[in-house]
Order: sequence, then structure tokens, then C-alpha cells
Amino acid sequence: MGGTEHLTVRREGATLVLTLNRPEAKNALSISMLVGLYDGWIEADEDDGIRSIVLTGAGGAFCAGMDLKALAGQGMAGEHLRDRLKADPDLHWKAMLRHHRPRKPVIAAVEGYCVAGGTEILQGTDIRVAGESATFGLFEVKRGLFPIGGSTVRLQRQIPRTHALEMLLTGRPYSAREAADVGLVGHVVPDGGALDKALEIAEQINACGPLAVEAVKASVYETAELTETDGLAAELKRGWPIFDTADAKEGARAFAEKRVPDYKRA
Repeated sequence: MGGTEHLTVRREGATLVLTLNRPEAKNALSISMLVGLYDGWIEADEDDGIRSIVLTGAGGAFCAGMDLKALAGQGMAGEHLRDRLKADPDLHWKAMLRHHRPRKPVIAAVEGYCVAGGTEILQGTDIRVAGESATFGLFEVKRGLFPIGGSTVRLQRQIPRTHALEMLLTGRPYSAREAADVGLVGHVVPDGGALDKALEIAEQINACGPLAVEAVKASVYETAELTETDGLAAELKRGWPIFDTADAKEGARAFAEKRVPDYKRA
């Protein structure tokens, strides 16, 4: 199990919990954090015992975006990992879920600030839980910058375009309730409860057939921009083989025997 000084990794049963761990900087992205995130996604992809991932932040914040000073180096923490970025110039985009989509469902547990690069990473997650005091927003235009983590493409596909454009063009903060109202997050819970709720959802996912879960997630993303006809064809190609798996047979037996399925893959 990996991890770096700014990214902690732990297991909760079949769930891999990745924690952005730089609370003194509201978990602003650093070299160590990006490398740790990337390694976490790969660990989850390669370990069939991991069925879900929860991404959260330490110290009452999720992520305040990119730390430009840290990325520039000059004695900042994580310099010993800079060779990783040189070896894979795309690593930071994979870490931020711009150029990588984990096979397993990713659940975001958000407390406090989730702004700029934090909101961009959020858009790469699958299910999102926020504490009541969480703050969201894409502040780049206020600083004369561009939200190049994928937001001009993804946000309009995840929430209504009028709301996406308002968030992108005003650079203003959004409360957790506003984020839920426009569909950016799915659950708003009392402050301090986001991680527990995310783990609860993860447990519900973990109890399902892992091959079916992965196939369903893949199908949703594969078909998102297809016509209905092409999407249905792709769904059939992706979904039909699942009926021949050991998972499907165990699920059917468990239903007939009125018991909880025992999926051996864990």
C-alpha cells in the first residue's frame, strides 16, 4: 500500500481510502499529493480485492486547488518525486482524473474548501457527498487563468449548461446546497459526516457483484456521448458477457436461496 507525505492510503474492508493530507495548505495540490493520487488509482485498478475508492481530505478541507509554488519546486516538499513527473509528463493529469478513469467507483467525501483544482478533480469522481459547510467553485477566471483540468468540457455534461457557464464565468463560490441543487453533488450531510456517508455508499457498492459494478460504470461513460442506437449496441456488448460470469451465477443462487451473495473475488 502506497502513500506519500501529502497523500495517505488505508483500507476499509474492500474500500481504498485516499486522503489528501496537507491541511496546513487546505490540501492544495503538491508534487507529493499528485504522485500519491496517481499511485492510489493504479493500486485500485490492479487489486481485485479493492471494489471501491473514497477520496477525501484531511483537516476539514477537500482541496483548495493547485499550489503553483509547490509545482515550481525550489525547495518545496516532494522534490524527491520530481523525477516521477519527468518520467511521465502526463502523471499530474492522470492524478487529477483528467486523463485516467479508475475501473472501480470513486466516491468523493467533501468537507470545507473544494475549489479550483479541487472542483476539477471532483468532476472525475462518480458519486459525491458534501458536508453542509463545503464550498465549491472554479475561481480561475478571477485570476486571469483557465480551468484546464477539464471543467470547460465536463461541467456542462454533468450539470445544466446555464449553471456550468455561470460557475465557470463568474468564478464565485457555491455552497454545498447550491452544488446539490444544480446536481454537482448528490448528498449534503451535517459537517463532519461526509466520510461516513461515503463509506456507507461504498459498502453498498462492495456488496454487489464486482464484475457487474465495473461493467456498469464503464458502460455509463462509454455511452454518454453516443446516439441512443449506438449506445444500446455498446451496452449490450459490454453487459451481455456479465451473465456468463461466476458472479452472476452466485448472485442467482443467493437470490434463490434467500441469502447474501458471497462474491469470491474480494
